[in-house]
Amino acid sequence: MITRKLIMHMTCVAFATTATVAWAEDSSTPASSFTLGVGVQNAPKYSGSDKRHTLIAPVIQARDGAFFFDGLKGIGYDLQSDNGLYLEHTLGYSLGRTEKDSTWRDGSKELKGMGSIKAVMNTSVAVGWQATSWFSLEGKATLPLTDGQGGQYQASLTVLPWQDETDTVALQSAALFGDSRYMQTFYGVNTAQSERSGYARYQPGGGFYGINTNLTWSHQFSPHWATVLIGGYTWLDDHAADSPIVFRRNQATASAALLYTF
Repeated sequence: MITRKLIMHMTCVAFATTATVAWAEDSSTPASSFTLGVGVQNAPKYSGSDKRHTLIAPVIQARDGAFFFDGLKGIGYDLQSDNGLYLEHTLGYSLGRTEKDSTWRDGSKELKGMGSIKAVMNTSVAVGWQATSWFSLEGKATLPLTDGQGGQYQASLTVLPWQDETDTVALQSAALFGDSRYMQTFYGVNTAQSERSGYARYQPGGGFYGINTNLTWSHQFSPHWATVLIGGYTWLDDHAADSPIVFRRNQATASAALLYTF
């Protein structure tokens, strides 16, 4: 699903992928750093929408050893071992979804009568294996803490077909899963929502619901300046695509960010 844990998610997607790439190059504990930037993304208004919008937002990331703050992931820490295994735990925030057009969160007037999905605090745990300098596997679970919206899960792999001193190309593909409550929250239509919106009732089951693939190119102009470009593609399985609020099961995103690291 195309969700936004923070508004910076719109511009940090590519930056987060680049951070994963860095693990392939250096398995030691990262040094302290602070990164600022600006990014832009063109994306669907919500998962399943056939309408699009463009957002501009700041990029912020800070790290001190194993601890970090990331505009996409939230506040957390990561632990890495010499054999390539790693663990990451974060506390983040999801902005939910609104039933009207919005410039800073998921939402569209096509959802009028569906009601808003509350913003929530969430926690994520990721376990992965950096098998080689160019290949990694990861499993991740994201669970809400302040509202019962259900759990989201994904299994992903990342391949680096090209990397040198200034450029890195990364291809990441993830299988998406959600429990029944998560699927009902974001793709279902209950009786009350059906009466208000006019959409037919729909109750999806939990399980696999899509695949998300990102192709990222990062270029380092200098030790401080860098740029990141990313093209994303999401395909929704029948669990999600059969929902009456899903108007397009194949969705693309395009993102770019200019970054400065102190």
